[in-house]
Amino acid sequence: MKIKRFVAPDMRRAMRMVREEQGPDAVILSNRRVDGGIEVVTAIDYDESLLSPVSKPEPKPAAAVSQVTPIDPPVVDWSREPTLLGMKQEVASLRKLLESQLASLAWNDTVRRHPVRAGVLRRLSSLGLPQELACMVAEQADGADIDSAFEYALRFLDASLPTHDREIIDETGAVALVGPTGVGKTTTIAKLAARFVLKHGADALGLVTTDGFRIGAHEQLVTFGRILGVPVQLVRDADELHNALEALRDKRLVLIDSAGISQRDKRIEQELAALREARDDIRVLLTLSSHAQPGVLDEAIGAFADLDPCGCILTKLDEAASLGGAIAALVRHGLPLAYATDGQNVPEDLHWARSKRLDLVTRAAALADSEPDAVPAAAMTDFSEVPAHA
Repeated sequence: MKIKRFVAPDMRRAMRMVREEQGPDAVILSNRRVDGGIEVVTAIDYDESLLSPVSKPEPKPAAAVSQVTPIDPPVVDWSREPTLLGMKQEVASLRKLLESQLASLAWNDTVRRHPVRAGVLRRLSSLGLPQELACMVAEQADGADIDSAFEYALRFLDASLPTHDREIIDETGAVALVGPTGVGKTTTIAKLAARFVLKHGADALGLVTTDGFRIGAHEQLVTFGRILGVPVQLVRDADELHNALEALRDKRLVLIDSAGISQRDKRIEQELAALREARDDIRVLLTLSSHAQPGVLDEAIGAFADLDPCGCILTKLDEAASLGGAIAALVRHGLPLAYATDGQNVPEDLHWARSKRLDLVTRAAALADSEPDAVPAAAMTDFSEVPAHA
């Protein structure tokens, strides 16, 4: 057996030296970092049986663990080799730099060839709209200048947003508010109830809560009900909910406050099952926070899709930095907007979707105007969908 030591700046060069001098039959006995690079100890004419009677040695530090392996291919953890890790990081950095430069070139070319549409796309992106929707709306924009084209684009976006033709409080039956925790369902129920009582009277309304999870949640709705003169019933399962709804059949409208549960919580199935089993004519309104991230909105809409919501209530408009993500989620899923809330006042801060006081798209544009005019980085990634016609 012939043993030889090689030192090279990196593993790649060390392996090349081994192949050139000892050929493909060499085996690596050890490798470790030394001053100046990598030390590799190899052998040829190696008899593996010589090690068979030898007891297993004590573990050594990872850098000095002996390896007995054919050189083609060597058993080396290439993914952790410092040189390769450095190369991967450099390639990733170069790729990001190239993508950024190409996006910038594409954007500059778009600005040069189609300045009006580019300006509309810039403004739509500042609303927080995702690239796909922003490009689609920009393609529909029509106008001699950016301002008029942008106004046209906003009207098109508003027409693309599905909304309820009639207020829920003017309909009859049972309506349940569902949604993730912390979106403000109980306060929204109170606003709906107050709006209904002002128009139709307290005797025509029933209030039910299934929220037995949160401490004080039931008492909060009871307090609202007492102020309005409407008793509140607490139910804990599908049977109790069914019985409560049967007892309230003479009411014009029954509002059901469900427990706020994260879309990732296993208890969500129990909540959904209770609503499905109680009565099949319960209409569902999905309550979502307008300042939630787009991915969270999509996840929540998917989690509650089995209940087939007839619409959506967007809450906390007054806390949102932008409304483009919420608008995009409703457009993408075809989920009609029923109401939106923008404060804690009951019932003043509840607005019907078709109310002039709401105008969600105009609010989104107003929020964008309060920020510096810039194209978000996410919108600069690919302008291949920007319309080519002038």
